[in-house]
Amino acid sequence: MRVLVVDDHPVVRFGLVGLLSRDFEVIEAATGEESLTKASTVDVVLMDLQLGKGIDGVEATRQIRAMDNGPQVVILTTYDADADIVRAVEAGAIGYLLKGCDPEDLAKAVHTASTGQTVLSPDIAQRLLGQVRDPAPKLSKREIQILQNLAKGLANKEIAKALFISQATVKTHLVRIFVKLGVETRTAAVTTAVERKLIRL
Repeated sequence: MRVLVVDDHPVVRFGLVGLLSRDFEVIEAATGEESLTKASTVDVVLMDLQLGKGIDGVEATRQIRAMDNGPQVVILTTYDADADIVRAVEAGAIGYLLKGCDPEDLAKAVHTASTGQTVLSPDIAQRLLGQVRDPAPKLSKREIQILQNLAKGLANKEIAKALFISQATVKTHLVRIFVKLGVETRTAAVTTAVERKLIRL
């Protein structure tokens, strides 16, 4: 089985290649663009989310999964915000693992992904299960975008301009966000969203 490791940090790639080479034939790529040129030759891609300049891991995943007989893609990252997980799954990733996972679990995950089965880090699986058992009010994609812009310190006017919507619409979304998160201020909304891993700073 051939595995493509995609990460913009040379040390991380070196470690992953050394680890996985015991079980697989491993090749590597440092950018999203480079991953697209090599993906057709492998069975599974281990993809980081942040890849420096150029396309990120989510867009690379989307393009790889759009290929004829494209390989399965497993995200391997340090980011565990709900928004990142949702974006990755929507792009076609079959798995989402955190870089703190056990080395043996990583090799098992690659085998599992190659058969078309979903693989998730235990922490993420537990959180998703908890959300199913005790669902909190769901934020829309637009509400997440507004929260992310709030976290950058943007004012309503700046958020409206960035998202091509009116200031009145921004205010309406903010009211809904406050109600869903059970907060009363912009700062509390950002803090709560980060704590619940809805967004990341």
